[in-house]
Amino acid sequence: MSLKPLTMALALTACLAFPAAAEDTSHGSIHHGSTESQSLAGDASPSSKAFAQANARMHKDMDIAYTGKTDIDFVRGMIAHHQGAIDMAKIELEYGKDETIRKLAEEIIKAQEGEIKLMKEWLAKNGG
Repeated sequence: MSLKPLTMALALTACLAFPAAAEDTSHGSIHHGSTESQSLAGDASPSSKAFAQANARMHKDMDIAYTGKTDIDFVRGMIAHHQGAIDMAKIELEYGKDETIRKLAEEIIKAQEGEIKLMKEWLAKNGG
């Protein structure tokens, strides 16, 4: 996989997943999945609601029980993170209009699905 699409995917994911984090410096931890922060950070449009739900699901799924085995913990957390990118890209395809961004969303889905497959196969072989 080329690094350019991955870099773009990660940048887009960060922008979509953490918009409120850049504004809130009043506390040491960020509550990305909370209902309150989601309602304050966006509007009531269907895409905003879908992004908030996808973001909350991703963060819930990333909240794994750590094993102390760095490789396994990393892969388990990244599977949920990559699925979140796929979910957000699908929202872009449903509601987005810009052809450049829609193409990026398609590339993100393809790349992240391939990486999730690789990570699940790795976990199956390595006791995860």
